[in-house]
Amino acid sequence: MEKVAYERLVSKLTKENLWMYILSMLNERPMYGYEVATQLRGRYDVKVATITVYVVLYRMSKEGLVRRLVDRDSKLGLRKVFYQATEKGLETYREGLKFIEHTYQMLKKV
Repeated sequence: MEKVAYERLVSKLTKENLWMYILSMLNERPMYGYEVATQLRGRYDVKVATITVYVVLYRMSKEGLVRRLVDRDSKLGLRKVFYQATEKGLETYREGLKFIEHTYQMLKKV
């Protein structure tokens, strides 16, 4: 038996809503992009390409949901970018959680 509908649901709730998972992690502390990708796989079992995570972080930055911060290593001359949730991002995250909780409660009644 095919599980097309179920697989589509899983995709919509994970890969197509990575911003929710990312803001959940960035609510705890700022992280580097690669670390975000690794944590998505380890904590949430979301299998997504690292480049996809960077694309989502870029879009989130453009929307004002996260802030890009640059850390310069003076010894090696390297530049590392890490990401921090903004107040707008955390507010949007909380709104998203409320929506998910409301949807869950409505579906649970069936």
